[in-house]
Amino acid sequence: MPKTIITPPGTGIPLAPFVPGTLADGVVYVSGTLPFDKDNNVVHIGDAAAQARHVLEIIKSVIETAGGTMDDVTFNSIFITDWADYAAINKVYAEYFPGEKPARFCIQCGLVKPDAKIEIATIAHIGNNRNGSRES
Repeated sequence: MPKTIITPPGTGIPLAPFVPGTLADGVVYVSGTLPFDKDNNVVHIGDAAAQARHVLEIIKSVIETAGGTMDDVTFNSIFITDWADYAAINKVYAEYFPGEKPARFCIQCGLVKPDAKIEIATIAHIGNNRNGSRES
């Protein structure tokens, strides 16, 4: 199965051997996305809502580069470092998924950098055509 590597403009070099996203058979797989700037520094330290918004904007960029929209998201894996941030993160998350919600899970765990409060990995089904038309 052929695959296309998805790297939005302005993307930094990942900390590990992975790419921001992969498109295969009309499905975009977005790697675990942390609140990093292009130099892999954590942004919005101490602000879970701002970090969630930053992460979701990066995810949106990957999906749009692949030819989709946030409406195409079918599944999110959410990792947070503190349950106390859950409500603030959900408030921001709901802004990005105002209509039908994707399936998801959320767990508390440690992340690769201690100042990061959230990481999200995403799957979006955009069909096989990257030029905007979708399969039914």
